[in-house]
Amino acid sequence: MPESELRHDTTMDHQVGHELSDLKPGYIALFGIVLMAIIGAAAVITSLLIYFKAAEQSRQETPIPRLAREREPTPEPRLQIDAHSELRQMRAAEEATLNSYGWVDKDSGRVRIPIERAMEILAKKGLPARKQEERAR
Repeated sequence: MPESELRHDTTMDHQVGHELSDLKPGYIALFGIVLMAIIGAAAVITSLLIYFKAAEQSRQETPIPRLAREREPTPEPRLQIDAHSELRQMRAAEEATLNSYGWVDKDSGRVRIPIERAMEILAKKGLPARKQEERAR
């Protein structure tokens, strides 16, 4: 190779700079402005839709029932106000019933006895057993 060609290959023929086919800064700024306008318009349209749908929904809601307006006592079953105390009261009433004597049906002579006493009687007498013939069936 001649020496002139070698020199030509090692030297730079072009200037240092940027790609001339890149986007211009004005176009990028214009795209940003248009994008922000679209986002703002979407936010405004969404807010208006929510406002008008909420107003329409409030017009369509059912009126307050007569019982609620007149402050009459609510019919059964009622909501529990203090569930814990009501549960304690119910359990205390059940315990009192299970651990006391009382009439179940006075006319037929059926009575209620405490559980502890019933278990003592059952332990002494035992459960009634079937006869051998009845078990074979």
